Amino acid sequence: MEWLMNPWVIIIIVVSVVIGNLAALKATANMKFGQSHKIKNQQEKEDIETEKPETIDNSENTK
Repeated sequence: MEWLMNPWVIIIIVVSVVIGNLAALKATANMKFGQSHKIKNQQEKEDIETEKPETIDNSENTK
């Protein structure tokens, strides 16, 4: 039990916990939660916006 209270052992344990937490944070930082749905909706809006000027241009040309 005496070796467990050694300052070097405590430092190694603390450093390993910090490194483990940083690794877990790095692994989960790039996860996308529901953004694919938002991106899909944004792409649909862009498609609709690009279609609208074409229909307006076509109606102006027919007049």
